[in-house]
Order: sequence, then C-alpha cells, then structure tokens
Amino acid sequence: MVAKKHVGIRMGLLQERCTKNLLDMLTVGTLALMSYALLYEAGNLVKLPDKCIGFYNFCLWNDTAGELQCLDNTHLEAIGISLPEMALARLCVYTCLVITPFHLLYVLTVNCTGQREGWKTIRIISLIKLIILSGGLGMFLLQTSRWIHPSDFTGGFLALLGTQALLLLQILTATVYLSWAKHTHMCQSHSTEEALLTKI
Repeated sequence: MVAKKHVGIRMGLLQERCTKNLLDMLTVGTLALMSYALLYEAGNLVKLPDKCIGFYNFCLWNDTAGELQCLDNTHLEAIGISLPEMALARLCVYTCLVITPFHLLYVLTVNCTGQREGWKTIRIISLIKLIILSGGLGMFLLQTSRWIHPSDFTGGFLALLGTQALLLLQILTATVYLSWAKHTHMCQSHSTEEALLTKI
C-alpha cells in the first residue's frame, strides 16, 4: 500500500513538472509568434507583390503608376473602411502583444514558487488574451474582406492563427493542471484522515 502511494506521488510530481514545462513552452511560443506577426512583419497579414494589407498598411496595385499605392485615411474612408474600427482592431491586437511578456514572467514566477492558485490567474489571462486577439483580428477581417482572398494571407496571418491555437492550449493546460491539483489535494486530505483514524 505504501509502495503504491510512493509511486502515485512520483507520477504526480512528474505530471506536474511536465505540465509546467508545457505551459512555459506554449507561452514562449505565443510571444515568438506574436512578435513575428506584429513586429517583424509590421502587422502585415497580406504581403504580396501586388497587395500589402495589414494593421498599419493598406496598399493596392495601381495599374496606371505600375506600382503599389498606399491609401491614406481619406481614401480608406472613401472605399468604406471604418477608421475607428481599424484603430480598435489595432489596439486589441497590439495590447495582446504588450501583455504577453508580462504574462510569461508571471508564468515563470508561478512555476518557480509552486503557487497553485496562480494557475487560475494564468488561465484567466490566457482567456482574456484570446478574446482580445480574436476580437481585433475579427474586426480587421470584417473591414478588409472585400480586398482579401483566403489565398492572399501570408506569414503574419498564419502566425496570429498559431497564436490563437497556443492560447487555447494554454487554457486547456491550466484547466487540466487545476483539475489534477484539486484531485491530488482531495486524495491527500483523505489519506491524512485515514492516518488519523488509524492512530485513534
């Protein structure tokens, strides 16, 4: 019986360590993908020779000039793009990028200190980031869908899709860990009660 308990404890510690390492990798991957899409690609989700559309650029091919022509705010409003919605989309997406490094530091701190309660906060932050990112990306696509075909999307867009997938995995990982921690705590409490009753 004692041997089984020791094996269970070892397996639990191994599962806890693997879960923590997985969350670290997912958070680092999220930061890497967002940095690539929003910094390296400068927020451009479509980057083709005849078209460049992103959170800061809206350039279309001008046959007369024989080159890409980037539209200013006046021209964007003239073709039916809402500047406030584009600004809000940009704010949402880049806010998510700003939060991510601090979230990574918090994840590392929680894993080092072993604070199980911190995993609830990690899950909440990941959910908020997913909502903000999805909302910003959705608003952007609604405004620009007339000029973008699905085959036009390049690395920046794919990186943001990957970011959403990693955020979902972070939420799932935190949920699994909290469920495991709750079960472990209940088992430990039950074992303690049994030990006390045995002594009595």
